[in-house]
Amino acid sequence: MTALLRLIGTGGVIAYRALFNWTTPAMFVGTLLVGPLFQLLFFAYLGRQLGVADDGFYITGNAVLAASLACVFGGTMAVSNERRFGTLGHVLLSPRSRTAVFLGRVLPYAGNGLLIAVTTLTAASLLLGLRVPVDALPGLLLTLAVAALACGFFGLTLGAIGLRFRDVWLVSNVAVALLLLLTGVNVPAAGLPAWMRVTGELLPITHAAEAARRLVAGEGFRAAAPQLAAELAIGVGYAILAAALLKVFEAESRRRASLETL
Repeated sequence: MTALLRLIGTGGVIAYRALFNWTTPAMFVGTLLVGPLFQLLFFAYLGRQLGVADDGFYITGNAVLAASLACVFGGTMAVSNERRFGTLGHVLLSPRSRTAVFLGRVLPYAGNGLLIAVTTLTAASLLLGLRVPVDALPGLLLTLAVAALACGFFGLTLGAIGLRFRDVWLVSNVAVALLLLLTGVNVPAAGLPAWMRVTGELLPITHAAEAARRLVAGEGFRAAAPQLAAELAIGVGYAILAAALLKVFEAESRRRASLETL
């Protein structure tokens, strides 16, 4: 058990440092902290002009969404960059559990996403005047953490697909666009067509954003708990799907001799 925890914890941190594509603190701040904040401000002011929803709707939704970029692309890089750097074969030849190796890699990205979400929410609340009830903060922090984990496992699922398809970045960019459009963070779900609402229910962030809005509105943790449980279930579902795809595509790639094919 100790060796497994070390594999998940230490291995995940080392892989994060080696595979995540930010090279300087300035790039980290500019891409992962400033970028989501400007996106939030854009939608908040656009919402004011169109009269679709109040500032709280956009601040809370985009704060949850802020975790998605780092987590989705990070989870994808956890697999695809091993291929890019020519080390994928070494990982797959390891006698250690590849499921534990790759699932453990999601944790640093989830922590990174949580940091981004909290920073975005704090900065936007100060700039736009959103008041969050003090007693809602623990539940809100838990909601952001669950959303970050769900996005990380969603990204890992996309990375697993990269064992079979070459252009995994196309898939990742489309997936991030779908999170922006279908999860109700910027467009109220009631205004979407039925098939979009159904699709959004199966994506991470959708339920976390609703839970966060209920907490910020002062409805209490009990009102947000069902949505939070749904987000957790979706995250677990993507974790299971990622583990299954990794095993299936690993076996298929060995059979086709395509592990290192770019």
